[in-house]
Amino acid sequence: MALALATQHYFDEANHIVFLTGAGVSTASGIPDFRSANGLYTKNQRAEYYLSHRYFAADPDGFYQYCKENLYFPDAKPNVIHEKQAAFTQQDRATVITQNIDNLYEEAHTKHLIDFHGNLYHVYCEKCGQSVDWHEYLKSRIHQTDGGPLRPDIVLYDEGIKAADIQNSVRAMQEADLVVIVGTSMKVYPFAGLLDYRNPSAPVIAVNQQKLSFGFPFTMIQADAVKYFDDLQVNGEE
Repeated sequence: MALALATQHYFDEANHIVFLTGAGVSTASGIPDFRSANGLYTKNQRAEYYLSHRYFAADPDGFYQYCKENLYFPDAKPNVIHEKQAAFTQQDRATVITQNIDNLYEEAHTKHLIDFHGNLYHVYCEKCGQSVDWHEYLKSRIHQTDGGPLRPDIVLYDEGIKAADIQNSVRAMQEADLVVIVGTSMKVYPFAGLLDYRNPSAPVIAVNQQKLSFGFPFTMIQADAVKYFDDLQVNGEE
């Protein structure tokens, strides 16, 4: 039996799906997650400090090296999870709100996308504000035009989420008629707090390798999200 068969009707009937996604979506694309047994944070207990604005300001060269060596996977490609979710957004029936900073949703041509924690491949100069190609950043952290420091447009620890991203995320949750949690423990705030703003009449489905627990009714699919989305049909598909 197809893994997604029991929940297919929710997707067929929904017009305002919100996908809340995390690192588990991109592991199938070869990008390691952060908090699993082999994750970045597990292997290096100081990882959160190395990804903080405090460290960025104190040791910009060290921050730059850490990012280049641990966060960038430019050869990674979108997998079926990205592609199926993107297909729903292309029908104007879904919004993706992701914690991921790896640019794979952009590569999958996701139409309605909120990069809640920013995007590694959007780089800008702190001196002049100009956007800079990420290839240039991987060669040097200094802007060749004016000598200003370059940085990826990601939300570091001890930095706030962009107000527009919070507002747009809350609005999407309030308007949702289906909420689908994929590849995330939903324990990192403020992202996890978005569930507090969900439309209370919207069904919630969680697709995750580890079992999740919430204080409201939801459908738990404890399985490989790749298999689930491989089976899932998008309206209009043959």
